[in-house]
Amino acid sequence: MFNLFSVKGGISTVEGFFCDGVNVGMKTNPANSGDSNIDGDVAFIRSEALCDVSARFTSNKFQAAPIKHYQKYPKDFQTNFVLMNAKNANAMTGAKGIEDIEDIFKKLDNYIPTHNPIMSSTGVIGYRLNQEKITSAFDKFDFNAKNSNKTARAIMTTDKFKKELAFRVELDDGSEFNIAGICKGAGMINPAMATMLCFITTDADIPKDDMEELLSKAVNSSFNKISVDGDTSTNDTILLLSNKLSGAYNKEAFREALNKITFELAMMILKDGEGANKLVAFEVKGAKNSKEAEIASKALSNSLLVKTALFGEDPNWGRIASTIGASGVECDDTTLTIYYDNLLIYSDEQRELDPKREEQAYKIMKNNSFKVICDLGLGNGEFISYGCDLSYEYVKINAEYRT
Repeated sequence: MFNLFSVKGGISTVEGFFCDGVNVGMKTNPANSGDSNIDGDVAFIRSEALCDVSARFTSNKFQAAPIKHYQKYPKDFQTNFVLMNAKNANAMTGAKGIEDIEDIFKKLDNYIPTHNPIMSSTGVIGYRLNQEKITSAFDKFDFNAKNSNKTARAIMTTDKFKKELAFRVELDDGSEFNIAGICKGAGMINPAMATMLCFITTDADIPKDDMEELLSKAVNSSFNKISVDGDTSTNDTILLLSNKLSGAYNKEAFREALNKITFELAMMILKDGEGANKLVAFEVKGAKNSKEAEIASKALSNSLLVKTALFGEDPNWGRIASTIGASGVECDDTTLTIYYDNLLIYSDEQRELDPKREEQAYKIMKNNSFKVICDLGLGNGEFISYGCDLSYEYVKINAEYRT
């Protein structure tokens, strides 16, 4: 048995980790604030002890330079430093993009000793890093700071709010460990590891094999289930860092804490979807098998027509049905049923919405969150993915992204 407690302070709460974020002029109009000291654009996470690291990256074939730099390290390497920047993805920059990272880290060593440092970037594709601006952060950093707030805000791009969580886990024997995470993400969110940067720190004494196993499962149950717009970026990264300083560990306790962090951070990303107003769960059950349920569910969470219907609060079950039919899974209109929460929207016997049920459907769709349940009536396969509406604001944000 174990107890899980939510604590304030984000990654600052984990023993042996330090973090800070500063503004070096890449964010000239800091998000949601006129104070450039709050909304930085370069940040770091440092551990006083070497960390085991487990990572998952974008499925995009054009992986950004920071990911390629990471992949140059030997298997099972350890690290003590992660450097992050916003506004520039350092993607599609070729060999020079990797060389820029190496040059930046050479300059960093003049300030603080690092071991296999990791770079992580987010922003516009196709431009090399401004080394002068990024390295100017080294004079501004407090390398012994514990400021998760500044770190979480520094990696924001179109995000409307910072995203951080922290838990203390108490075990039966009286020992305890901490685990915490920060992430960014609001647009280019697709259930093929959602577009994001996510950094999870822990002082748990977790074996490396368990890190790999549990992170993979946690990502599949969280970030791989959300969609804002169906696009996948070049920079998606999730890092799990463990310095083991607590000396405490329990696999089931760690599994639950990690799953909770990744799922709740994923829901924060979805709620912060560019211009999004609604968070909707798409539950498909009764599919021929679980894979077909996943295909249909993700088709619904990705569909632009479904998303715009959600924004318009239009209970148009035709868009739901046609998306399932177009997904390629086995389905039959005589066995299909569709519910919004507990309200039956479509069945073979009730193919048209009567005025009473349509009014009830409108009320459900005005909620900030609800569930769309589709039972294909053909088997035992089931899957849930999560999506949001698509608004005018999404178009405005992305039309003006570089400006």
